[in-house]
Parts: sequence; structure tokens; C-alpha cells
Amino acid sequence: MSGRTRRLTVAQALVEFLASQYSERDGHEQRLVAGCFGIFGHGNVAGVGQALAQYADRLRYHQARNEQGMVHAAAGYARQRNRLATFACTTSIGPGATNLVTGAAAATVNRLPVLLLPGDVFASRVGPPVLQQLEPAGGPEVTVNDCLRPVSRYWDRINRPEQLPGSLLEAMRVLTDPAETGAVTLALPQDVQTEAFDYPEELFERRVWHVARPVPEPAVLARATAVLRSARRPLIVAGGGTVYAEATGALRALAEATGVPVAETYAGKGSLPYDHPLALGALGVTGTDGANAMAREADVVLGVGTRWGDFVTASHTIFANPGVRFVNLNVTPVDAFKHAATPLVADARVGLEALQEALAGWRADDAWRQAAAEHNRAWDAAVERVYRAGHGPLPSQGEVIGAVNDAAEPRDVVVCAAGSMPADLHKLWRTRDPKGFHLEYGYSTMGYEIPGGLGVKLAAPDREVFVMVGDASYLMAPQELVTAVAERVKLVVVLVQNHGYASIGSLSEATGSGRFGTDFRYRDAQGRFEGDLLPVDLAANAASLGARVFSARSVGEVADALKAARDSDRTVVIHVETDPTEYVTVGGAWWDVAVAEVSTSEPVRRARAEYERGRQDQRRYL
Repeated sequence: MSGRTRRLTVAQALVEFLASQYSERDGHEQRLVAGCFGIFGHGNVAGVGQALAQYADRLRYHQARNEQGMVHAAAGYARQRNRLATFACTTSIGPGATNLVTGAAAATVNRLPVLLLPGDVFASRVGPPVLQQLEPAGGPEVTVNDCLRPVSRYWDRINRPEQLPGSLLEAMRVLTDPAETGAVTLALPQDVQTEAFDYPEELFERRVWHVARPVPEPAVLARATAVLRSARRPLIVAGGGTVYAEATGALRALAEATGVPVAETYAGKGSLPYDHPLALGALGVTGTDGANAMAREADVVLGVGTRWGDFVTASHTIFANPGVRFVNLNVTPVDAFKHAATPLVADARVGLEALQEALAGWRADDAWRQAAAEHNRAWDAAVERVYRAGHGPLPSQGEVIGAVNDAAEPRDVVVCAAGSMPADLHKLWRTRDPKGFHLEYGYSTMGYEIPGGLGVKLAAPDREVFVMVGDASYLMAPQELVTAVAERVKLVVVLVQNHGYASIGSLSEATGSGRFGTDFRYRDAQGRFEGDLLPVDLAANAASLGARVFSARSVGEVADALKAARDSDRTVVIHVETDPTEYVTVGGAWWDVAVAEVSTSEPVRRARAEYERGRQDQRRYL
């Protein structure tokens, strides 16, 4: 060590440090923290804000419009970069900090690295209560930033300047650990941000964080191989870890060498091209007929990089073979051990390559492989029927998805999150590139779509990014349209107007409650929300936020608008009215949504009886 120091404020040292951090995997280096989103208030403007202004050439600042939205943008960026890079997000104390909570939860649930830098109350405690200070009975150490503890993978409050170096190093370790990553929160008291300290020069030297590819333990690999070799009807389920580990090539090689068909989770969609004969597509509640049929028969299931959410398992009903066994290849131990599996804790690409070598000479039955190819062809024909249904006078949501899919080139990206759209996209979207399908469905966050799309576009400026969003989700968070316009970042937003919470409306109907509280209507004379549709003009709203807007009422008009959007050099919103009663009815499986056990409503009683029948198929894997 040189012994030399630099006298900097805590905030200045933080920014200097972040600007010097890099990630590396397979010899490829990139900036770990690509920049900083921020909204300034009294709790960070004089500290982090001053430092970002002073070092603008070192760490680029991006002005956001909503604190939750900027976390979504950071997560979208991180996912598109396969978790090897992210953004920092800075806010003031108070509502700015608590607005981070939903974004942090979504990032942590989806195992995506984001760095949160909320301001905090004065560490000096000279004049409490200060503006936006919580005064709980638990004592002065509890602030609103403690809300971020349960949704962060690492959390710290920097109460003294000398605490910063150790916490920064720990934060970077978590951000770059595929098994531990998620939201990282460093709460920064507003007085401490501005305090100076003599920091060692070594803290600001270029630091490269190696992202490892853990190898499978030989004995466990042998056990996993033996289980797979015993299979007569094997199935691979590809999750998001397959994509993040850049393991799709290894997956394809293993599938082709062994003849094992592949089904996909939401995050794993695109692991195989949609037209590959071993590609079964989506699995589970929103799955394809073929994937679900083969899952019900499978005797051995190899899960690759999946956390086995209830949608993919159809709430533990889809794997119906009484003797089914699981092998889980996952870098995260908690996921590898699920379903009483043989846990192969390893990087997805390294693990798949090791399995292919160990399984040399073994293949699934020809009839099983041929069945997968037949399912693939049958499903593609079903998708084509949905795309070309000719429904009118307003198009169906499935037809709109078809128009966007037709307009998208192989490397373009579709982005979506909550509502009925993700279910339809999971089943219907024809993926051709591993990074071409981006759904936030681990947390199903309404309002993710536009900021998430902004993050994707920042990460992949050479790809067209199509954001698909329903009217209800759009109303949650359209603000980052302004950010996209300000940054001259082009998005193509397809805004589907179906006048309500379409997904929950259909779920309410299925559980006997008749779409109660899910349509966007006036209250009628009887006090119910069953009057006329609300005259909300979302196209005008989007235009007021700076987007170029097209309105469409037919599939042909959507196609024309998409062509014009591709030729545009700025963010475009295509507003399209659809028929909310026209559902995509192909595919799917049971989902555990509890229905009232007693009710005066006959529809609810019928729904409860159906629910009880579905529960009989649920299994515990012990």
C-alpha cells in the first residue's frame, strides 16, 4: 500500500469508487455501475448530488421522474446485461426513499443487481425531528430506510465516513455474486454524505470483480447423471439462469445430443428458438399444450436456472407422474434443493457442458423426441390461428401480439410485466434470440414496463425495444416516457386499451365474483361501478409526456403504426383499442387461487367446488 490518501466527502468517495468498478466473466470486462439515476431532495442534493456534478465525466447522471421507476430501469438494464452491469439509484430521505421499496423487491425476487443510495436522517441527532424523520418507539436508529431491509440482499447505514470502504466492498461482492445478487442498499445520512475524510488512494484504483462459473461437485454430478440415465421420459425446464449464464448454446447442444425436449419459464423463454423441434415453449399456468402434456408424463425433470415459481409448476400440479424425480442445476443452493431434487449447485453453462459429457452415448426414446416435434408443430399452428383470427370490430389482444411479433426482427426485444399480457406473450411470442423476451413476472409489478424498457434500451441501443403494456399498468407509471424523451432513447410502446384490470377481471369471474371492481367505469345510480366507460384519453396523455402517438382500432392499423414507429427516431406510443372479452383460450393449466369456502353466491360456491377438485392434484415433493 502506498500510504497516500485523498481528502474527499463521503459522497465524493462513493462516486469515485463506483466509477472505478468493473465486472469480468470469461475475460470480458465492462463497467459494473454504468451510471446513476437520481431524483434530488434535501436529503441527497448537497451530498451525492454535489459529487455527481463534480464527477460528471466519471459517472453519468440520468434524471428520473419516479423513484420506483428508476429502480425498474436499473433492473431492466441488469437483466439485459446478464447481471454483469447495473445502475445506482439515489433519492432523498422520506417518500423518495420509500418509493424504492417496490422496485427493490422486484429486483431481489428476480435476482437482479441494483444499487440503492437513499439519503437518511442526520446521524448527528442535533435537531430532531428533522423533515421526514420517523419517530418510532423503537428508537432513533430506525428510519424509513429500514423498510428496505427485507427487500435487500445487503443493507447498511453509513453513520461514519470511515465505515464507507468496507461497506462498498461488501456491496460490490453481493452485486457480482450470481447466487446472492439482488437489491443492495446503502443508506446515507445527509450530514455524513457531506463530511470529509482521508481515504486511501487504493480505494479508487480500478477494481475488476470476477464473476465466477462454479463447477459441479463430482459426486453430485455422478448422482445427477445416474438419475438422468434412468429416465424414459425426461424433460428439461430452462429458467432465467440459463440466459443469464449465457448457457443457451450449451443447452441446445445437450438437448440435441440426448433428444430431451425443453420447456421454458418466463425468464427462460428464448433458451431455444421457438421453431426448434425440441422446443416445447412455455410451461405451466400459461403454458403450451405440448409442454404441459409432456410435463405430466415426465419421469425425470432437469431444472436449469429456475426457482420453480408456482406459475411454472401450475401450483405443484403439472408434474403428475407418481415417480417423478428432479435434478436441479442452479448456482443458488436454495433453488437447487427444491422439489427434493438431486442438487447440482453450479453455473448453468458449466453444468450443462459437464452433463453432456457425462451423458455421452445416452439418448431419450425416439418416440418421446418425436412427440416433442409434433407438439412443436401443432402449437405453432395454434399460435398462427390466434395471430390471424380476424376478430372484430376491435382486435383481440392475441392479434395485437401477432402484429408486434411480425414487426419485430430476430434481435429485437419485447418487454412486459403484469396483467393478462404476460400470460399471452409467454404462450404466443415466437422467440428467436435469447435476449429477445423480457418479462418481469417474478414479482408481477404493474408499472414496470416503460421504465424496464428504458433500461433494456440503454443496455442494448442497437435493438428495437417494444414495450407492451395494458391501460391499467400504464396508469401506474407512465412517467419514464419523459425520461426516454429527455435521454433521446427510443422506445416503441404498444398501449393496449381494454378499460380495466383485464387479468384480474377474468380471475374474478373464474372465482365467482363477476369482475367486481375491475372495470374502469362510472359509478351507477345503485352505487356500483357498472356505468359507462370512463372517458380517459391515454393517447393524449402519452402525447403530453412528449411521445409521438399513433391510434389504432384494427390489426392493419397496428401494423401500419409499427412500421412508422420503426422509422421514427424518437419514442412512439401506439394506442390500440382491443376487445376485453376476447381471451386467448389455448394452452394453460390450473393455478392455486383460493376461493371463499362459504358464500351466499351460487357462482362462488361452484368456483369453490372446482377449486377443491384442482387441489386434489397438488403434490408435496418430500
